[in-house]
Amino acid sequence: MSYGLYFSYLYKNPIVVMYRLKDYWQRGSVYLHNKWFPSRKKLSTVMVYATDLCDSACKHCQIWTKRPVTFIPKEEIFNLIRNNKCITSKTTIGLEGGEFMLHPDAMDILEWLSKYHPKFDLLSNCLKPDLLIEAVKRFPPKRLWISLDGDKDTYLNMRGKDGYDNVLKVIRELKTVVPVSAMFTLTPYNDFNDMRHVAEICKAEGIDMRIGVYNDIPLFDTIETAHLTEIGSQKSLQPRSFTEAKQLIKVKKENTPKTSDTPPGKNKLPIRESIPEVVKEFPENFDFLVLYDEWRQGGTRLTCNSILESVVILPNGDVPICQNLDVLIGNIFTNSLDEIFNGIETQKKHKHYSKNCNACWINFHRKYDIVLFRSFERYFGRSVTQKLLGYYWWEKDKKKTYKQFVNP
Repeated sequence: MSYGLYFSYLYKNPIVVMYRLKDYWQRGSVYLHNKWFPSRKKLSTVMVYATDLCDSACKHCQIWTKRPVTFIPKEEIFNLIRNNKCITSKTTIGLEGGEFMLHPDAMDILEWLSKYHPKFDLLSNCLKPDLLIEAVKRFPPKRLWISLDGDKDTYLNMRGKDGYDNVLKVIRELKTVVPVSAMFTLTPYNDFNDMRHVAEICKAEGIDMRIGVYNDIPLFDTIETAHLTEIGSQKSLQPRSFTEAKQLIKVKKENTPKTSDTPPGKNKLPIRESIPEVVKEFPENFDFLVLYDEWRQGGTRLTCNSILESVVILPNGDVPICQNLDVLIGNIFTNSLDEIFNGIETQKKHKHYSKNCNACWINFHRKYDIVLFRSFERYFGRSVTQKLLGYYWWEKDKKKTYKQFVNP
């Protein structure tokens, strides 16, 4: 049977399809290869946090407060891609920060990638719109991901800078140059009206929209407790100063245990009824939010499979097993990525966490898992899928199929 059947859930999107059947087929092939050959795994995605320098002042991410500022040298990025067998020509390299465009060698990195590894994505906050526009036109990525979390007032209060118009400028300048996706993060600092606003902008401009939810990611020094602090409950507060943010980080670290490997299971306030209807026009968002609602109440249970084919690299070179847990598998300044990703100890950690962890709802990991499970279930049924991917359920009673849960 063709691997393509595993990932042939193709959406009919009237706006933009950021991921096509070919993308799912490739990731499905990598997943199966890595399951069969755990010591020779390949990577579908490498997300490089090239710097923690950031010119924003977001409330949902305090990476902008980190001192001293850290950069991954451009030579290390080039060597990472050239000298590791787990990175192939089909591996997507994501460039992120902080703000990637503030890396002192940002243009050199983009130029090198455009020549030697053109399959790369660029993520930006658009606060330097002219520089970003120039960079994308000279060295076009496969996809451009930009942050937009609400209307003009919400943007200022949530992100600490008046960058709303810059985002719109970038969209209008680049939407015909490369595929553009607006990334909306649902947090205590914005709400579903902001989600609707961003969706309507994306629809009007003909670009994709990707929705994520606020998570306690260690790198970002989050303040509010994700999944337990209600959506919109901190909206309309004034922007946060550097001094205030540093103090809040200190207090939280002194009073909060390390990231758990279990979901919250306490929040009972509904999300499903609040999702704007327009969101259904953008693939991989409605079901992500509906399942998040169930997961945060202790219902949804999926094994974690993205860690078997994707990694993130932090500005200091650390490679965590995922974005959520404080569990490191190595550092690129001391070992090669091949040694880190395919070493014996990592194989043990992959086996344990992929089977047992259900601790986050980070879109980098969970959107992959949702597509994987629903695709297998669609073609092979629940019992076969459980044998192939591990025991799972979409809701508490554990009986409904994906289709029954999303479309009651």
